[in-house]
Amino acid sequence: QVQAHISVLSMRVTNYHASRVKAILFRFKHPSEGELCTLAGKQIPKTSRRDRRQNGHGESKPLTVPKDIDLHLESAPVNVLDALVLRFFVEYQWLIDFAVYATGIYLFTEGYYSVVDASKEVNIASIWCVLTVFFCLRTLYLLMSHYFRSEEGGERSVCLAFGFLSLLIAMLVLVVREDYLEFGLEPGFTSLFDSFEVFAKQQGYEWSVPFTKLSVKLGLAVICAFIGALLAFPGLRLAQTHLDAVQMNTDRPIIQILLHMSFLSPLVILVMWVKPIARDFLGNTPMGKTSVTLLSSSAFNAVRLWTIVVLCVLRLLLTRYHLQAYLNLAQKWVEQMKKEAGRIAAVDIQRKVTRVFCYLTVVTLQYLIPILLVLFSTLALKSLGDFSWGLGAETPGVTPAPILPTAPPPDIQATVAHLTELFAALRGVLTPIFFRGIFAFLTWWVAACQLISSLFGIYFHQYLMHN
Repeated sequence: QVQAHISVLSMRVTNYHASRVKAILFRFKHPSEGELCTLAGKQIPKTSRRDRRQNGHGESKPLTVPKDIDLHLESAPVNVLDALVLRFFVEYQWLIDFAVYATGIYLFTEGYYSVVDASKEVNIASIWCVLTVFFCLRTLYLLMSHYFRSEEGGERSVCLAFGFLSLLIAMLVLVVREDYLEFGLEPGFTSLFDSFEVFAKQQGYEWSVPFTKLSVKLGLAVICAFIGALLAFPGLRLAQTHLDAVQMNTDRPIIQILLHMSFLSPLVILVMWVKPIARDFLGNTPMGKTSVTLLSSSAFNAVRLWTIVVLCVLRLLLTRYHLQAYLNLAQKWVEQMKKEAGRIAAVDIQRKVTRVFCYLTVVTLQYLIPILLVLFSTLALKSLGDFSWGLGAETPGVTPAPILPTAPPPDIQATVAHLTELFAALRGVLTPIFFRGIFAFLTWWVAACQLISSLFGIYFHQYLMHN
């Protein structure tokens, strides 16, 4: 019964979400052979394909029309039934539902923690945030594996090239001192290794800390390369939809400004972790011969969290313009075809127009997943790193050990006590200082990968495509 209620709730939320998103988009229908024949001044063939096959003419020449015909595509609003046949629609539906539920649980948990002291409880919202990040990466992996299975090797080469480029950049970033990039990785690794060393010695194991630090950094660089390869095509697609969306809204300057702000939002995220530019400047702002503290250290952490969340919300609000700019590629291709000479098969026109709409869900995932990665990494950073949304003082990042019962309780209570002891040991090893470094670096790295790939996409679509 509970499962049935959950299924009904999921169906209602999904249908509402899909109808709200799809109803404001317009797709272009492919022209029929009769319409193309009329525009080309040809007589509509009276025999069907079945008749031609039965008469032994299955290998007849396909219908061709001049490229410069006066073709105008008919537009229609996108509805839920149209979206059901799209590629990766199930993955899109599942991921959006999970992200919506995770957001609701996070808001409820934050409200609960604001009125109740739950420092000794497991923050379930942080688990949902981490799972959302994992499922976003998994969906990107499914999209990238589709490129590797295709016969053309261009997409595969692009992913590999961005992966190797990301590996080089990650290794350079990981050797930068904390005085310049304040991720907190070094304090986080130190806290992790010290806690784990104590835990290992209690279990009777010996290990080498320097070797482990090097191994962890190398492993982190490899993960960064993998994420960079995953975000290659989302960044390239973002550049294309951004240029088309700006051109589509030439008569709406406010929308254009918001689109530019949305496109440059990853750059703002990168700058906010550059200590001399962000924290040091706001903490000691030069005013003549003196310096003024505009924001304290804890206030700066809160402002940084709020800024990232606001930028993510802005990008989510502009989703419609990017998706409509992508759907307009069908009409844009037709206008480009009219400028060319020669003839083209009617089936090629139909296939080209239809293909744009078939990949709408893929483009939607490529646009939304980087935003969700940054958003939920930031929410996990706040929860697991013991940060605060307020501008006041915050905790130093050390989780107090929970008080365990002295006498072992019987039966079920013994299992609860054992799990509590296990969580206590886990919280003692994975401290908030460690989570601060990991999720701060993850948030920064996702923004860096998207900025690099999108800037390359701008260069590609603006200069290389025209040349």
